[in-house]
Amino acid sequence: MRLEAIAWDRLAELLADRLAGLAPADGGTWPRVGFDGAPAARARDLAERVGEALRVRGRSPLVVGSEGFLRPASLRLEHGRRDVESYYSDWFDTRALWREVFRPLAPGGSGRILPDLWDPATDRATRSSYVQLSPRGVLLFHGPLLLRHSFPFDLTVHLLLSPAALRRRTPEADRWTLPAFERYELENDPAGTADVLVRADDPRHPAWNG
Repeated sequence: MRLEAIAWDRLAELLADRLAGLAPADGGTWPRVGFDGAPAARARDLAERVGEALRVRGRSPLVVGSEGFLRPASLRLEHGRRDVESYYSDWFDTRALWREVFRPLAPGGSGRILPDLWDPATDRATRSSYVQLSPRGVLLFHGPLLLRHSFPFDLTVHLLLSPAALRRRTPEADRWTLPAFERYELENDPAGTADVLVRADDPRHPAWNG
């Protein structure tokens, strides 16, 4: 696949242009966009840049991250703090994400979503308030391993890191998670299935498939 070099700000502008007129495929009111990537790829940064560009275009973005929907430590660490299978399958509360984020944005939904549910630092509920999306609202959802859950995204962006870049940019304390991303690549082919592919090996010089 041919990729073209691009600056992050320009990438955000072009994505915002595409999203400004995006209509949900299921006939709902609020487009849902997924920014998928390992933590080292910093998908949140791109989602926030796109959100800023969307505001200029008259849309009302809401950036939500999967890290706010971790399961309690007693559940996700049941088999140890470095269990790869648990990280791959059980760390994120997908039921809560469907209930609190995606179903409210489905056709006939209220548009009232919870931006986060669980604080991993305190291992307690965040008690955040619900947010009501306006009719011009857009959900920008970011996190790792997103494309294996069948979330109803209207557009997906995958931030790709080569195995060497992923290892280099992942803190040593978190490198035990790397086999989960190897499995993700093999089982889900995020680079081949995402609508937009961004190679981010060098954080200063991204490239994308346009």
